[in-house]
Amino acid sequence: MQDFILFGMQGSGKGTQGQILAAKLNLQVFETGGQLRKLAAEDSDLGKKVKGIIESGNLVSDEVVMEIVENFLKKTPATEGVIFDGIPRSESQYLMLEGEFEKFNRKPTALYIKLTEEEALKRLLGRKTCSKCGKIFGSKDNIAAATSCPVCGGELKIRADDTEEAIRTRLDVYAAQTLPVIEKYRAAGRLIEVDGSQPVEDVTTEILSQVEA
Repeated sequence: MQDFILFGMQGSGKGTQGQILAAKLNLQVFETGGQLRKLAAEDSDLGKKVKGIIESGNLVSDEVVMEIVENFLKKTPATEGVIFDGIPRSESQYLMLEGEFEKFNRKPTALYIKLTEEEALKRLLGRKTCSKCGKIFGSKDNIAAATSCPVCGGELKIRADDTEEAIRTRLDVYAAQTLPVIEKYRAAGRLIEVDGSQPVEDVTTEILSQVEA
């Protein structure tokens, strides 16, 4: 059993690699947003709490996120590996999350998909989302002039928060809050770093070769 934590700024392809690695290594994926939506649909005490927070428009606190992590790990056999995607985002989350890992005798390896801000900006400014099927297309998909989804024919739209100013703000937050967490895993000898500027298949190959090593 091996657990991993995925790190990478927006545009790095982190989510894509998470799904690929989960399939190749037979791992579960813990993605915070997905877990929130799943719990909100459940008729459990934690589900009702999460649903109430979401419906009120409030942000989910770190404490509640850790409750969700603990709930997930309780239901996950120790023999099953997990990829954690989207957490921890800050040093406070890191400390709390490491506490949860200790409870369940888990010690994940961090996977850092490194990308320059310039490349991330280029990728994010060139992406469009299908309003029908939700598929996201990047600059590499050659959809700059396209207005309809090549998969389902739905309308392609640019996200309202994908302006250069908004993207730079998100990248600044990542640099200030998440990069220090990555350095903690590096210092602990629990970090695998790969070049995210490569094609998707090459990033996967590099990750797998380092994991196997």
